Amino acid sequence: MKRQDFFFDLPKNLIAQQPASERRGSRLLVMQADGNIADKQFPDLLAYVQPNDLLVFNNTKVIPARLFGQKSTGGQVELLIERIVDEHTLLTHIRSSRSPKAGAVLRIESAFDVEVMGREGALFVVKVLDKQSALELIEAYGHMPLPPYIERAEDVQEDKERYQTVYSEKPGAVAAPTAGLHFDEALLASIKEKGADIGFVTLHVGAGTFKPVQAEDIKDHVMHSEYLEVDEILVEQVKLARAKGGRVIAIGTTSVRCLESAAKFSNTGSVAPYQGETDIFISPGYVFKEVDVLFTNFHLPESTLIMLVSAMAGYERTMAAYQHAVDKSYRFFSYGDAMLVFPPKADQN
Repeated sequence: MKRQDFFFDLPKNLIAQQPASERRGSRLLVMQADGNIADKQFPDLLAYVQPNDLLVFNNTKVIPARLFGQKSTGGQVELLIERIVDEHTLLTHIRSSRSPKAGAVLRIESAFDVEVMGREGALFVVKVLDKQSALELIEAYGHMPLPPYIERAEDVQEDKERYQTVYSEKPGAVAAPTAGLHFDEALLASIKEKGADIGFVTLHVGAGTFKPVQAEDIKDHVMHSEYLEVDEILVEQVKLARAKGGRVIAIGTTSVRCLESAAKFSNTGSVAPYQGETDIFISPGYVFKEVDVLFTNFHLPESTLIMLVSAMAGYERTMAAYQHAVDKSYRFFSYGDAMLVFPPKADQN
């Protein structure tokens, strides 16, 4: 398939610039197994959750990964951290009039210095020249890394709260696992009250999630790599849900990537504990091993994420659902509305 096959025309006014007034205030498009589309509200998700289902969430925590600073010459620089390598080393994008060379010292937020150590492809390796750890300094001085399609100034208090899931636990992401932004504590409690289980994986979302597919033929696309963790507890929860006849519902594409990667790298073909990198690319034709249902936001045209949704729902159904969402003025992307995706029945393929 070609990259252009996944293009759709999205009016700019449908790109959500602010979160809904409350987390559960979004709309929900349901792609049903019979091929029909239902327009719902997010709390209606509960009606689709069954006892013994397992909902899998990504508990990564977004770090305030955008930093501003100056070169020794006074020139302005902007750092967008891709990854914390160790206590004092960062892998980062750097935006400036001229790329700094190895050995350059940058003053960050008028508070601490970093030294550019070298390059790894398009990224820079920088060392924090301070007794405090990189994470401590980022938490103290950084800005939330809002996606490039949110074209407004940072609202420090609101974005710090709302561009983070209520169950975030493990710092390391530079972009939110946005499907989880809809959930509040009360809804999570309601899911458990219904007899379903909740489990957690960790995938630290990198800035590469916004990188456009450049290959004309999608099979030639080289996926960016991200760090993930699937532990023994989650594996046992999956096995128990299966044993009870429940379904595995992935909350977000990052949870899909975790579950499917953990199955891919196991010797058994089913999910097993895994900790490490993944560059799994899920596109139409992919056979899911562990995920039965997908809950996700609406994604960018020609992105790897809309390709993943197409792998679950079918290409034609996905593109039709996106056109329906545009026609019905759903809100798109990180702060936008959501969709619940059931794979088509065999006679609907």
